[in-house]
Amino acid sequence: MANDINRLKIVLTEKKVKSKWLAEQIGKDPATVSKWCTNTSQPSLECLWQIAELLHVDIKDLLNSNCVDEPEYVYLRVASSQLKQDV
Repeated sequence: MANDINRLKIVLTEKKVKSKWLAEQIGKDPATVSKWCTNTSQPSLECLWQIAELLHVDIKDLLNSNCVDEPEYVYLRVASSQLKQDV
């Protein structure tokens, strides 16, 4: 489980939502969402934001922390071009 980066499958189960529904909502192929759920591949930061909004969760709830001493923190490196600007 150390290689699991996202918690998408867990959050979908907690919210009682199917991955097929999520795929339809965000316009992705169900196979792509399935790969995210199995941690075979990872969604983009933009997709994570969309998923968090759809499921009404904090984006941090979708990610496993890589910091053992402080599990409540999740560190993301984001290019400035990926940031939303509400101006």
